[in-house]
Amino acid sequence: MKQNLPMPGANADGCGCGHHESADIVFDVRAVPHAIRHASVFGAFDAIAVGGSLVLVAPHNPLPLLAQLAERAEIDVEYLDERPDDWRLRITRIA
Repeated sequence: MKQNLPMPGANADGCGCGHHESADIVFDVRAVPHAIRHASVFGAFDAIAVGGSLVLVAPHNPLPLLAQLAERAEIDVEYLDERPDDWRLRITRIA
């Protein structure tokens, strides 16, 4: 008979691995193939709780991606760095 045992450290807010994210997650998409880049960011952003942030590192100003994220949830965007091939933005989930 299979038993469903609680995972050590498991709670409603986490995966149960016992680790907790306290800082913004940095996601450098420059190495992600272009064909799956937006979908990868959507997946990462969907894992961010309201009030949490994702620091995105991109090869250009990701305006189309930001518009798509804003359609999914209310966001705030803070530009941290704007260099050729190295744009860094903090995207915060507002609601």
